[in-house]
Amino acid sequence: MYKSFNSYLEDSIKKNWESTAVSDFNGVTYQYKDIARKIAKIHILLENADIKGGDKVAICGKNTSHWAVAFFAVLSYGAVAVPILHEFKPDNVHNIVNHSEAKLLFVGDVAWENLNEEKMNLSSGIILINDFSVISTKLDSLIYARQHLNELFGKKYPSRFTPNDVCYYKDEPEDLALINYTSGSTGFSKGVMLPFRALTTNLDYLIKNLPEMQPGDNVVSMLPMAHMYGLMVEICLSIAKGCHIFFLTRVPSPKVIMDAFAYAKPSVIITVPLVIEKIIKTRIFPLLEKPLMKIMLKTPYINDQLLAKIRVKLEESFGGNIRQIIVGGAPLNKEVELFLQKMHFPLTVGYGMTECAPLISYSPWHKTKPMSCGAILPYNEARIDSPDPENIPGELWVKGGNVMHGYYKNEAATQKVMRDGWLNTGDLGIIDKDGFLFLKGRSKNMILGPSGQNIYPEEIEDQLNNMPLVNESLIIEHGGKLIALIYPDFENGAKMGIPPEEVEAQMEENRLMLNKNLPAYSQISRIKIYYEEFEKTAKRSIKRYLYQNS
Repeated sequence: MYKSFNSYLEDSIKKNWESTAVSDFNGVTYQYKDIARKIAKIHILLENADIKGGDKVAICGKNTSHWAVAFFAVLSYGAVAVPILHEFKPDNVHNIVNHSEAKLLFVGDVAWENLNEEKMNLSSGIILINDFSVISTKLDSLIYARQHLNELFGKKYPSRFTPNDVCYYKDEPEDLALINYTSGSTGFSKGVMLPFRALTTNLDYLIKNLPEMQPGDNVVSMLPMAHMYGLMVEICLSIAKGCHIFFLTRVPSPKVIMDAFAYAKPSVIITVPLVIEKIIKTRIFPLLEKPLMKIMLKTPYINDQLLAKIRVKLEESFGGNIRQIIVGGAPLNKEVELFLQKMHFPLTVGYGMTECAPLISYSPWHKTKPMSCGAILPYNEARIDSPDPENIPGELWVKGGNVMHGYYKNEAATQKVMRDGWLNTGDLGIIDKDGFLFLKGRSKNMILGPSGQNIYPEEIEDQLNNMPLVNESLIIEHGGKLIALIYPDFENGAKMGIPPEEVEAQMEENRLMLNKNLPAYSQISRIKIYYEEFEKTAKRSIKRYLYQNS
């Protein structure tokens, strides 16, 4: 029997009525009963904004408690949410609002500063996320409703507002829940149509298979809610579990994140590799390079003791209460992952994509296999388009209840990736006999060698990123030769007393050293230095397409 997404929300609010639900650091805090009241009031606004079931409502702003409230209010009303990354350029936001046919826009104050109302076809108007005030509308009914919201709420619920008054739209499996616009590589991004069954399939699995997260636990939200990874695993799961979400509300710099961990002491952390790698590389790896530490790590008994102490130090960095860290969105550095597994640190790597809302594979840290993305989830069928799927990489295809309907108003793009219910992920990998997925890279990133060899740039980059003073890198092909684009770690170089010109010279040494470990067809011919970090997507992976012609 299908348990609806909104029933999960409804049940959790009722069960956790007096518990704390969401907090903005240095800002508001709401209990689950407060969220219920705000959702009820937004329903009144939506009704008076002439929003009907199935109408599109866009949400664009930084992560805040009110963003989450607006999102849950839209879905529990029966409308279709259109989350938009506030980092998108104004023209992109305008296009998404219009392309999705959104009638109403919830917008944060910072995002609103750069938008142009006249470039958006919003028939119902614009509401500010910060306080749910009406910025613009042609509807007198919406203006009146906002001005008399408490009065209308009182009339609708003349007695005390109680858990019995929480009754949300009963979603059906194939009802459209949201349209999530991917970052896209060129032009405007595609709108992924996710039905309620896709959300519920993910949520149901996570609730049953993530016992490390318990009611009342604290969760630090640092992934953008307009991206499915953060929205599903950080927000939807946390609320369904009865957890307390802390929103950073500021740019998630390492210091801001560390302070948040120290304060909230989360039990489960959902993040991207960049956060983990920066903590490990800046706090742990420099210690391991000291001569005495190297000797101690080679001494069996002391080695175990030392690793145990390092693990404790790491756990303290994450707040001291950590039961599991889930990494996704991009590959984790091989050296970092193997080091963490050696000390039995509770970190695991999962895999998914927006089109699957998002999970495709996952295993808890104590059951996963080194360098895998976990096992293919039980609600998914998966196959590798290869003559030997366990040994020869091929494109990964998946099928299941979590797969999208298609791309909104883009049948051509849908047909490119969908075939008889199967979705082509565009990722290359192998699946072993136990069902564990090992990714090798994106099929569109694969470079064909001079004699037809398959070159996976991500594998070369993984080696290069572990070399001295390399911050991040990209391998591209130009004129039949491979070039390494490198953003060096000038900051650490300065701390070590190494001038910029010597850092640059180190990059050439790295190239020569790297080539000793690479076959002839994938040798790096030259390097190109970048003095600013590469531009990233919302999930902190490099926008490769911007550098293909460098």
